[in-house]
Amino acid sequence: MKKRRLGGAAVALGVVLAVTGLPARASASPTADTRTADTRTADTRAALPLGPAGLAETRTTQTLQPGLTLTRIVRGAADPAHHWTVEATIPGGDTSPDPDAPPTTLKDKASAEELAADMRADGFDARAEQVTTPSTTDYAGGTLGWRVRIGSYTSQSAAATERIRIINAGYSGSVTYTGWDGATTDRGPWRIDVLTVDPRTFRGTLDAAFGPDIENRETVSTLATDSGAVAAVNAGFFVLDPRSGAPGDPAGIGVYDGRLLSEPVSGRPGLVVRDGGRSAEITRLTWEGRVAARGTTLPLNGVNRAPGLIRNCGGSEDDSPTSLPLHDVTCTNPDQLVAFTQEYGANTPQGEGVEAVLDSRGRVLELRSVRGGPLPSGGSSIQATGRHVDALTALARPGERLRVETTLRDEQGRRVTPSPGTDIVNAGPELVRDGRLHVTPATDGMVHQGDPSWYYGWVHKRNPRTLAGTDAAGRTVLVTADGRSTASLGLSITESAKVARSLGLRDAVNLDGGGSTTMVANGQVINDPSDAAGERPVGDALLILPRRS
Repeated sequence: MKKRRLGGAAVALGVVLAVTGLPARASASPTADTRTADTRTADTRAALPLGPAGLAETRTTQTLQPGLTLTRIVRGAADPAHHWTVEATIPGGDTSPDPDAPPTTLKDKASAEELAADMRADGFDARAEQVTTPSTTDYAGGTLGWRVRIGSYTSQSAAATERIRIINAGYSGSVTYTGWDGATTDRGPWRIDVLTVDPRTFRGTLDAAFGPDIENRETVSTLATDSGAVAAVNAGFFVLDPRSGAPGDPAGIGVYDGRLLSEPVSGRPGLVVRDGGRSAEITRLTWEGRVAARGTTLPLNGVNRAPGLIRNCGGSEDDSPTSLPLHDVTCTNPDQLVAFTQEYGANTPQGEGVEAVLDSRGRVLELRSVRGGPLPSGGSSIQATGRHVDALTALARPGERLRVETTLRDEQGRRVTPSPGTDIVNAGPELVRDGRLHVTPATDGMVHQGDPSWYYGWVHKRNPRTLAGTDAAGRTVLVTADGRSTASLGLSITESAKVARSLGLRDAVNLDGGGSTTMVANGQVINDPSDAAGERPVGDALLILPRRS
């Protein structure tokens, strides 16, 4: 990626649009330097479908460059009904269907009520609450389980003090804010930023980038500055825990400048950006890979990832515990064949097995009996573990040319052949399809059987989110919603879909969110990343670059 320093001009947002439950209309006369034809769609979109109708909503729009607008939407205000509380961890009590099950946030009603009673007997203001979740396209919803909460506090510090008292009494729990629960009656506030790329007048480039290499993370702001981007957002899911692979490795498909550098989580959606941002689409992707030489082929299991560790699952039939997508889970398989390119990093992963090291033309230079190490300039490698070791050893004779062949297919089974101007980042779940809500947490591995607490925290509750999609006019739209604060409540996955549709998106998908959610404009991080340490280094980002002269 060509790098160029970007000046740190602050974002000066232009036109403010006031909305009170009706389609937004300008409340001030447009000015020549901040209102152009690019911003017309923002003026006619309906108010966000968050909270009761009639909440105050403002929209502030700026044209960052021809064909690229940035709109900030602020809806609602602090809700006096919200408060801080402590959410207990519920063990399997005497009344539990499975007393040996590990403690979780949600349990059956009897277990929750038993814990609440025990805590009240110890002097705590505990209550058991039922948690219900809306249905989606592929998930029935209904009662997720029961939670136990203690007290009601006006400040986070007061709730934290109560949590310490609870822990000292032998219980456990976490501090939470009731505005993050997702009640439809909540009055806000919400803060959402929207980048809109209009190919009719946009002359820059929309690219995906991952920084110096695959195996290391980088902040969105650094990626934007190094590339000279006008604006940027975080992109796909990635490995965070070293026990799950190389931190920064895309946990799903990653195609950059037409090259497949990370294989799909089978069947999950990807955001496909073509011709530098002239068009984009969302499609579900599968792949096939193989290593071939002398009429013999071996099945390839992955590209640029630690052999045996399949983040978000969705790999081979013999992966454990599943070959289906399972979000935030690392499936395992002792028998793997994984290809590595120059982009992976300084050294390929070390461990038992063998590694065929190839030159720039794919000829075998050496066979490492313990895999891992640097690659030659322009070279690549193939690593084998378990039962694939003997097969690769027999195939990879010194001087032999090995061919690594990969095939991508879309959800109709059609072959996808990325051009050099194509980028694909991983995503999930789907949110909108053909203008209708199409929310797919079960298909995309966000429903964990036997663990409703995971769905409760990741899908049901409000979190920071990053969304992407396209509208009927062919514009590509990138959205961030701040969350995990009292200044912006965040969005549930269902709310994310409704927001995307209200912004006019015909097709939309969820990108990585939570602490990863970041938007940069004119050299500045303009949202409020939720990690306590500030902006989180991520696996890849979507960069909007200016037109090159």
